[in-house]
Amino acid sequence: MEVSFHEEIKALRMGHGEVFRGEGILAITKGLLQSGVAYVGGYQGAPVSHLLDVMVQAKPYMDELGVHVEACSNEASAAAMLGASIHYPIRGAVTWKSIVGTNVAADALSNLSSPGVTGGVLIVVGEDYGEGASVIQERTHAYALKSGMCLLDPRPELGQMVNMVEQGFRLSEASNMPVMMELRIRACHVRGEFVAKTNQAPLLSKKNLIAEPAGFDYMRLAHPPVTFAQEKRKVAHRLPAAREFIQANKLNEHFPGSQHKHLGLIVQGGLYNTLIRALQQFDLADAFGVSSVSILVLNVTYPLVPDELVDFCKDKSAVLLLEEGQPEYIEQELALMLRRLDLQTPLHGKDMLPSGGEYTAEVMADGLLNFLNRHEPNAVPTSTQEWLQGNIKRRQEVQAMLGTPVPARPPSMCIGCPERPVFSALKLAQETVGPVHISGDIGCHALATFEPFSVGHSILGYGMSLASRAGVSPLMKRRVLSVMGDGGFWHNGLLTGVQSALFNGDDAVLLIFKNGYTSATGTQDIINTPTELSKEINSDKRESLVHTNHVIESTLKGLGVKWLKTVHTYEVAQMQATLTEAFTTDFQGLKVIVAEGECQLERQRRIKPWLASLLAKGQRVERVKYGVDEDVCNGDHACIRLSGCPTLTLKDNPDPLKVDPVATVIDGCVGCGLCGENAHAATLCPSFYRAEVVQNPGQWERMGARLQTWFTRFLQPA
Repeated sequence: MEVSFHEEIKALRMGHGEVFRGEGILAITKGLLQSGVAYVGGYQGAPVSHLLDVMVQAKPYMDELGVHVEACSNEASAAAMLGASIHYPIRGAVTWKSIVGTNVAADALSNLSSPGVTGGVLIVVGEDYGEGASVIQERTHAYALKSGMCLLDPRPELGQMVNMVEQGFRLSEASNMPVMMELRIRACHVRGEFVAKTNQAPLLSKKNLIAEPAGFDYMRLAHPPVTFAQEKRKVAHRLPAAREFIQANKLNEHFPGSQHKHLGLIVQGGLYNTLIRALQQFDLADAFGVSSVSILVLNVTYPLVPDELVDFCKDKSAVLLLEEGQPEYIEQELALMLRRLDLQTPLHGKDMLPSGGEYTAEVMADGLLNFLNRHEPNAVPTSTQEWLQGNIKRRQEVQAMLGTPVPARPPSMCIGCPERPVFSALKLAQETVGPVHISGDIGCHALATFEPFSVGHSILGYGMSLASRAGVSPLMKRRVLSVMGDGGFWHNGLLTGVQSALFNGDDAVLLIFKNGYTSATGTQDIINTPTELSKEINSDKRESLVHTNHVIESTLKGLGVKWLKTVHTYEVAQMQATLTEAFTTDFQGLKVIVAEGECQLERQRRIKPWLASLLAKGQRVERVKYGVDEDVCNGDHACIRLSGCPTLTLKDNPDPLKVDPVATVIDGCVGCGLCGENAHAATLCPSFYRAEVVQNPGQWERMGARLQTWFTRFLQPA
């Protein structure tokens, strides 16, 4: 990886009494080391990518402790690592993005949960849910329920989060249950501090090896008929042990109300900060979080502890449960619990709050207002309610001024992204062959679903694009295109897509973006990443380095792919011709186009330090810049509709006789050349020019520039 976590790695070494300051996810990482974790694995994904990224870069320190760290090929392989803790008293942790990553890992998690674990197991999942999410809106809670895993949802305060990491391992060992810890985006990025402890080297590790393998124990296998007994053990032994541990160690927190003690709020731990913010809007909580209403914080959302919930509810005149997402698992269980005990405390939840969607402060405040107006009408002064109505009024005023709803601002590919020219070529190719059904995939290329490309008929999972066209392709008159990145290819696409298409003899077209990294999650290394040696040898070269690694092509040939072409992504005309050929060739079978172009983020991280070093030495530096001749630009903006590059935009036409704005290339252009390539491939107006900007020019270049300037002025009319 090119992103450096040098300072974060130093923080991981902190010892007893030192103050750790930083983000929530890095505090969790520190908590793992303080807990004596022996092995860590996972697959990167927002919002928990940093956990694995930091540990991979901290390998020398991990080796000192004896901790094994592994960047896994997907979430299933990460979950399978946890099998080490079934027989042996060693603590293991894995991490991934949920809910999609948990879906991938589901098989291994079920087979782990059935026999249970001996060593503590902690699964840190990034619950990417809500307004800022990049995945489907589902919850991890269902997996904990069905498989018998504890689920932690810690209050977003660094000290409490680290405490729950340490307690999570202990809970796992006390109950023999795997423990999941879900961290929302806000929890991962919350900043704060806590007093660190000294890291614990695991008792069994790479430095202190297991002497002999465990003896054969059929009861430790997730294999019928023993699974029937394991299912009974989940209910008869593990759940009671977990509840006993949760209650004995006070993992859930009770904050008595300072004024309205007869009212109760039950909230998932991860939502606590937002709840306090909503209460503050009504003057029902102060800046230090002291609430007027009693609050029960569920840092453990599964299993629930009946005694705790009943004790909290029995003396309340009404209780509001704030549970984000649907179905309302906690609300259903709590309602059933109260009914069985014939406890008549009114319970509210989804009747006053939305069934789905993120519980922001405004959403919570609206539900709280409904709850308080029914059960304590004088608790909220009218003056404090005005901000809610004010928000609605401001939105209406903005919409009235615009005359239309506020336009959406979807994300876009990076400036100079090597994937953008491929979708430009695809638009041009479809002008020849006609519209094509396109199976999309997870990754940077998913941004092509937005304007100006608006392509993609389905996204069924990471690396699943080729598999997802299997039902469409045989029924479609025109060939179907599947698009995936090299990250998706190694994650899932090779087996579920390529192997299946070859085995079934499918007449499919697959486009693989070979940019050299798992770019969308932070440019992590994969098996076809340019080697460190190639980066070192070619550090002063500006072209793509991904051509130095041919493992994708070798793998495809080894599997039996007969039609395989590798094309540089920025060569739009050649890419257009290759796509057209793939759609129209007489060859029957899998056709693979490898679109080769290094991730622009990584390319710039490699080039910029080199250029800066040259400038610091006073050496000559030349860079390419593209521009638009405003006198030639005809103002039809076809170049923008075909490109979508953020640096290719509009400005007022300098000609007073022309109304339409003209195209312009603003600062930030990285000189990828796409605008010029599109102009040639699509036969657009010849308004683009290519310029070389020279810094620290030589003496002859300076003299030539002066002469050129003088001659140009001489030819221009006065």
